[in-house]
Amino acid sequence: MSTPASIVVFTRDLRVHDHPSLAAAHKRGGPVVPTFVFDDAILASSFNRPNRTGFMLESLADLDSELKNLGARLILRRGNWVDEILKLAHRAKANAIYIAEDVSRLSRQRLDKLEAAANTVGVEVIRQSGITVIPAGAVAPPDSDHYKVFTPYYRRWQEIPWRPIASTPKSITPVVGLKSLPLPKLSALCSGTTSPEAILGGETQARKRLNAWTKKDLANYSDRHDDLPGDATSRISPYLHFGCLSSLEVATKLRARTGGEAFVRQICWRDFYAQILAARPDAGWSDFRDRGDRWNQDSEAFAAWVAGRTGFPVVDAGMRQLVREGFMHNRARMVVASFLTKDLYQDWRKGAAHFLDWLVDGDLANNNLNWQWNAGTGTDTNPHRIFNPTRQGNRFDAQGDYVRRYVEELSEVEGGLAQDPDPETRARVGYPLPIVDHQVAIAEYKEMRATPQPPS
Repeated sequence: MSTPASIVVFTRDLRVHDHPSLAAAHKRGGPVVPTFVFDDAILASSFNRPNRTGFMLESLADLDSELKNLGARLILRRGNWVDEILKLAHRAKANAIYIAEDVSRLSRQRLDKLEAAANTVGVEVIRQSGITVIPAGAVAPPDSDHYKVFTPYYRRWQEIPWRPIASTPKSITPVVGLKSLPLPKLSALCSGTTSPEAILGGETQARKRLNAWTKKDLANYSDRHDDLPGDATSRISPYLHFGCLSSLEVATKLRARTGGEAFVRQICWRDFYAQILAARPDAGWSDFRDRGDRWNQDSEAFAAWVAGRTGFPVVDAGMRQLVREGFMHNRARMVVASFLTKDLYQDWRKGAAHFLDWLVDGDLANNNLNWQWNAGTGTDTNPHRIFNPTRQGNRFDAQGDYVRRYVEELSEVEGGLAQDPDPETRARVGYPLPIVDHQVAIAEYKEMRATPQPPS
């Protein structure tokens, strides 16, 4: 008797290499139906933004191409996520659905709904890993269900055995006769346009970029990852977010190489925040640690920050890079987040939401919990950490190359003067004076933090 078909549901794992669900379904035997559902609930949410959705569409096109090389194709559906998967399972006469577990509240709730509904019709839902290096709940301290501080988590993360890299099927038997929706255009899914220099999606692009960067920059990563103009970071975060690259495969292959330990530590940060969000779903938009902040509501200051017109060149360069590329250098992310939450003393949620409007790699765990780290409401053991924007610019962009690359008004200002132009230069090129005095602003911030508002 032949083995019934299996459905493999792709979510944030848009690849064929090291794909536990695909490998398990293939090993089971029988036909396999690779599936992606455009979830109307997500399409209707604020998370549906052009940069991410455009990248996702490119990644789906590449995934379909890779699957065709294996003898199958990607079956696309749109609508209610649970309903569409079960309809497809019925049509394919499938009795098993393979899917990777994720950590957001929405992801977990809809997977629970899928499993409950599938059980009523005799279809098994098999949950797999595949989003993180280790599952979100794989390690925990003795007194809690999750780690709240990174360093002890990192030690345990390194110690426990990782799963083996899943083998890629040499071929996939499809279900004959199943029809797929055509891959939609971006305009059919969301309004707006992508950043002009946004990175291209897809596993093929991801593996090319990773291989090239590994050969060129991995060995010097620990020394150069904060170098703003050098841009020696991997830029694979969008591919990790959408699962065009397996974080486990990357970490496994690179951790023993020169420079690999420092890079893999950054991958661990992704797992760290994933396990926090899994245990504390509210931490996506609520203070992980309430500091009683009475946030400033100055809309003009916030608008200047958004526009990259604060008068602090390294801050403005980062904000303009975000819009131009759908990406921001990690050092710049910390500087601009500190500036908004410490110098302007504005709610980290406003900054996190703006980032999610533009970042290709933006996700709830890494984006929002990193914002909380910078705001002092998250996991930082030094919650009042402050980044002086001028000092940061002088240290990590001493000759002003990063600033000149993104702040057009300062493109002709030579050398380090670009980090702190004098008033005459600012007036001549049309660049604003600083919107706050850093020392005064930080003194006010410290005073506010010293006298927090009692919980309501």
